[in-house]
Amino acid sequence: MEQGDVNLAGPVKVLSQGEFPEKYGDLFLSPKQTRAQFEAMGWSKVAAFQTRNPMHRSHEYLAKIAIETCDGVLIHSLLGNLKPGDIPAEIRAKAIARLTENYFVKKTVIHAGYPLDMRYAGPREALLHALFRQNYGCSQQIVGRDHAGVGSYYGPFDAHHIFDHLPKDALQTEALKIDISFWCYKCGGMASARTCPHDDADRLQVSGTQLRKSLSEGAEVPPEFSRPEVLEVLREYYAGLG
Repeated sequence: MEQGDVNLAGPVKVLSQGEFPEKYGDLFLSPKQTRAQFEAMGWSKVAAFQTRNPMHRSHEYLAKIAIETCDGVLIHSLLGNLKPGDIPAEIRAKAIARLTENYFVKKTVIHAGYPLDMRYAGPREALLHALFRQNYGCSQQIVGRDHAGVGSYYGPFDAHHIFDHLPKDALQTEALKIDISFWCYKCGGMASARTCPHDDADRLQVSGTQLRKSLSEGAEVPPEFSRPEVLEVLREYYAGLG
């Protein structure tokens, strides 16, 4: 071998999983464990939902769209470092558990955490997330508006478009692209730009940034924005910060 060459023939040795297994317990699942759970549940088509937020109504809507076409969804919470002001993983896990227990059909969802820091790298990070989900055994990854974005730095669908430029078979995990979603008062429920014919004035845009802002300021959060069981967990957390 010449200098710089990498020998891929030998075994790969895991040096450390860090503090994650001890800190997060059953929430932390390795790729081997998620694949075993998928097999035990008879899932062959699995969509991953990447999240650094407790799930609001738009997140719930995206996951349920995936459930309509897949055997199940892996709600995959990021356990590493986030931006200041983001909600810690243990609080997110509690809120997501309340949501899935009350609003999802049993045995359609697995919630797990994985050890990655958020990089806010937009479309390139969407590809990185998909590569990780391939390791975890997922056939699809949900990619919504501004995946892994920050502010308005990236275009809202840049993370959709980057998957179109991949060489064929470069990734086994495919992007499940979903349009901007919102609550439509005329439709009387969650909808997307592909399904709702109404104007912006009839739509409530649902975002994690707005939810965190409202909760930190003690503002009222409408039920169209987040489930009451989730809000109960989050209000308790923000009350403790004060």
